[in-house]
Amino acid sequence: MKVRCGTCNLSLEGNFALPRLARLTPESTHLAEIFLRTGGNLKVTAEMLQISYPTLRKRVDAMMAEFEALLRQDEVEADRLLRSVEQGHLSPEEAARIGRERHGLQ
Repeated sequence: MKVRCGTCNLSLEGNFALPRLARLTPESTHLAEIFLRTGGNLKVTAEMLQISYPTLRKRVDAMMAEFEALLRQDEVEADRLLRSVEQGHLSPEEAARIGRERHGLQ
């Protein structure tokens, strides 16, 4: 994986994984931050974003679908990691580290 800072162009490349929340689109990340700041109150979230409740509901549904897709991707990746360990291409420790990173754990 490779990540790059859009401001300073610094990049990092290697065998690591970002947690699901860090892999959301910028729009979904922004919505998630506001949603959390409002304690999950959709009415207040809609007011903060200056959008209607139905528009917010659509955006929240889209964010949830995006998150579910990331969960499914991580399940596929977990299977791939297990196969890599079984085939001797990856150590169990390295696979465990990548799995923890994907779940936002240390």
